[in-house]
Amino acid sequence: MPSYVITGASRGIGFEFVRQISEDENNTVFGIVRNPATAKELTSLKRPNVHVLKSDVTDHRGLSAAAAEVAKITGGSLDYLINNAAAVNDEFAHLTLTGFEDQDVLAQSLRGMFNVNVVGVVFTINAFLPLLQKGSVKKVITISSGVADLDLTVTTGIAASAPYSISKAGVNLAVGKYAAQFKSEGFIFLALSPGLVDTSTKPPTPEELEGYKQMITAFKQYDTTFEGAITPEQSVKMQLAVINNVTVKDTGAFISHHGDKRWL
Repeated sequence: MPSYVITGASRGIGFEFVRQISEDENNTVFGIVRNPATAKELTSLKRPNVHVLKSDVTDHRGLSAAAAEVAKITGGSLDYLINNAAAVNDEFAHLTLTGFEDQDVLAQSLRGMFNVNVVGVVFTINAFLPLLQKGSVKKVITISSGVADLDLTVTTGIAASAPYSISKAGVNLAVGKYAAQFKSEGFIFLALSPGLVDTSTKPPTPEELEGYKQMITAFKQYDTTFEGAITPEQSVKMQLAVINNVTVKDTGAFISHHGDKRWL
């Protein structure tokens, strides 16, 4: 019975990973959320092979406790870890690095993004690594973003959402560091972009809407085949195909839901 741990499982892409993977009753799926009481979609699945665990990815002690709970059910092993939890900070998404009126707010945004999107991923991997080492698959997937790609950034001229993009570029290198360390053990560490996915739960503010329109225009110039955002269901289906196909020779790669460098 393959086992999966998915962080940030309460909604959006994380929830969709849980939903699609748990459709196979042979899979044992653990969804990690900060607050199970508010994870209505996840708890409403009511599937016997889905287990909801509470932890914040920035809390290494809580993650260790979650790993201990997983070990009790799996017998001490884990096959797949999907690091989906992330901070996006929509409040400042429309700003460039020079667009913050207060430099202390800029620093807070940069540190906040790094704490969740880099430190949180490192804490999560370290907490579950002993279980993964006893698993038979050894795949660790970190959900990244195409906006962390330097070529896409320069080509499109997208300067906004800087703290988020910078943190995702940082976690890509963290993935590479783990890949370099554990390739000899047969591990596959992968940074995977889900594409541009519509995970919105509320109408955008005027500033967010304007920033989104500008981003879409830039993306269409970058890729003339781009038709707009895809749904979490579409994205996860494509990501799972990539996850299932990667091998040890791919460890450390940063690729998209297409399995290559096409980010849209």
